[in-house]
Amino acid sequence: MKLDKMVGDRFKERPSDCIVDSHAFMVRGGYMKYVANGIYSQYPVLKRVTTKIENIIREEMDSIDGQEVLFPVVMPQSLWEESGRYQSIGSEMLRAKDRSGAGIVLGMTHEEAAVHLVRESANTYTKYPFMIYQFQTKFRDEARPRAGLIRVREFTMKDAYSFHTSMEDLENYYQICYDSYHRIFAKAGVPDVISVKSDSGMMGGSVSHEYMLLTPIGEDTIAICSECDYRANMEAAENIIINDDKSAMEELVKVHTPGYKTIEEVSGFLKKDITQTCKAVVYQKNLTDEYVIVFMRGDMELNETKLRNFLGEEIHAAEITLESGLVAGYMGPVGLDAKCTVLYDSSLKGTKNLVCGANEDEYHYTGFNVDRDVKDIEYYDFAKITEGGICPCCGKKSITISRGIEVGNIFQLGTKYTKSMNMQYTDQNGQLQYPIMGCYGIGVGRLAASVCEAKHDDYGPIWPITIAPWEVHICCLRSDDAEVKKVSDDLYDRLQKSGVDVIYDDRKGVRPGAMFADADLLGCPVRVVVSPKNLKENLCEISTRDKSIQKKVAVEDTFDEVLAIIKQLKDEIMSKVK
Repeated sequence: MKLDKMVGDRFKERPSDCIVDSHAFMVRGGYMKYVANGIYSQYPVLKRVTTKIENIIREEMDSIDGQEVLFPVVMPQSLWEESGRYQSIGSEMLRAKDRSGAGIVLGMTHEEAAVHLVRESANTYTKYPFMIYQFQTKFRDEARPRAGLIRVREFTMKDAYSFHTSMEDLENYYQICYDSYHRIFAKAGVPDVISVKSDSGMMGGSVSHEYMLLTPIGEDTIAICSECDYRANMEAAENIIINDDKSAMEELVKVHTPGYKTIEEVSGFLKKDITQTCKAVVYQKNLTDEYVIVFMRGDMELNETKLRNFLGEEIHAAEITLESGLVAGYMGPVGLDAKCTVLYDSSLKGTKNLVCGANEDEYHYTGFNVDRDVKDIEYYDFAKITEGGICPCCGKKSITISRGIEVGNIFQLGTKYTKSMNMQYTDQNGQLQYPIMGCYGIGVGRLAASVCEAKHDDYGPIWPITIAPWEVHICCLRSDDAEVKKVSDDLYDRLQKSGVDVIYDDRKGVRPGAMFADADLLGCPVRVVVSPKNLKENLCEISTRDKSIQKKVAVEDTFDEVLAIIKQLKDEIMSKVK
């Protein structure tokens, strides 16, 4: 590829709307172009990166008996009504009508399409197990697209769906996919991606894992134990609190707290530590507007995902009205007289002598004891796990909180979709059964952006050689010099004929500094500089993008040396693939 013919420009200035480095480099380097909020076109540079990522994924999926298929982007509303998700999914799904008035949707995921594709043909146990996968464009109408390709509305995803006749078979294959995903990320140059337990969300299912690339700019929060292998997304991490208050039990006393509503204000006014308070967190159910109150220890933060999963429906922050019977800022478990669902977080278990609302304007209780003052309580885990918290696995106070980008996910779906869409097969005994499903996804563009985020310097990406747009970048510093041009042309031709991906910059009138800046933005792993100065000594300069290799070699040895470095870089990556 000749750089002067390549579509897309490169420039020096960082765009003001790019909040993360990967987004800035991809815009500056001519990788992509903004079309609309969360929607981008890909220039050749990015397309080459994503194609190489797809090929790595395809190789792994084929190695574990995957069969590549392709589902439609546009699907009929009726297909999603079969699964029940047309009603349960909110505004993230784009709905429309075709010219005949029939409802259609843009695919945001393809479980329904997968079941639809195989439910007639996979009608006997002899057809199982099997896995199908695709690479397809998807659309989710994200409320807040951000960070370039890290959170978009339109994206390409590899999604795979496996079908099984027993839970044991699914679990065995789930482990195969689990390991395959680690190999995919290692081959893509990011072996440090970790797997964490996660919340299944709208996908459903009982077991799920996310693959996280740890980075401060990540939008996911991850709980990691420094003493054992426990790792979980904040949304799925169990919060364990042990209350061991040995003080004498106080009487329940109503006290005047004029104008003090927040936990911080009340605890300060009454000179109580915030851990000695009980707060009310209030939501409403989306479908009915019924109030839901969660009482929890004052220093805890509610995890909306846990509450949503417990209720089995969507919720929103409550708007407390006079008709509700709730007293904003003064709600408590004692004497609560309102039509609402009342829940208790496990952080209150074993507490005593707390401050809580008295359900009366400008009044709180002190000396509140949950087990004494409220009858028949059941405790549930609704709180977010915290830094220094107790590990649910080893029981030590060793939890650290990190940020990460989700680059893949896997789910054990069970029979959620096969039952709702009436997919059945005949077992060995002639009985009809529902197949058990697994689901496995990787966002291709997000993975490319995540690798760029993890591997760059101040000047541009440092692409791993397995997914770099080109393996070698040749800089011909004086194309008007016959000898420089000939050496550069000969090297370019030999590398191309040897199957090496090479980009060749022989632009006339371009200063060396501009050439090198463009090369930094393109991030190719190996750079060869041919210049009049070096040719006076019969040398070419070879370096790697990460500066780990910088050397000058004889012109006649340059080709072999480049091939040797390419092999070395590939071997380094493959050595980390397990």
